[in-house]
Amino acid sequence: MSARHPKALAWERRLKRVFDGIDAELEAAYGDRYPLHPVRARRGRTADPAHDGLFDLGAAFSAGYGSEHGAGYIVRLRLATLARVPDSVIEEIEDFVVERLRAELPAAFPGRDLDVSRDGPVFKIHGDLSLGRV
Repeated sequence: MSARHPKALAWERRLKRVFDGIDAELEAAYGDRYPLHPVRARRGRTADPAHDGLFDLGAAFSAGYGSEHGAGYIVRLRLATLARVPDSVIEEIEDFVVERLRAELPAAFPGRDLDVSRDGPVFKIHGDLSLGRV
């Protein structure tokens, strides 16, 4: 049983659906470019897209101490490969993820002022994270 607020869990389920959709787009665009890590399941082989295919995409909440953007969700992007992925390709993928998040968040969370910004070495979803309208 979770000790987390049900509205927070609902908010994160919606966010997970956004990430799962972007994960599918990434897999379609880049999934065949690099070999999977030897212990990584092929795309579509697990119940959670974050656990199979080339991409592990999601977010983790941060209270935002020391951040210019405050509290938010740190975007987590990992490529499950042992191959060297050029920095330019990683940057291209990050830009794609940020662009897709900016497009999808308003539909998933209507009426909220959410943005995606660089916060030091990571990207963060920040803005109206209130639970009152979940």
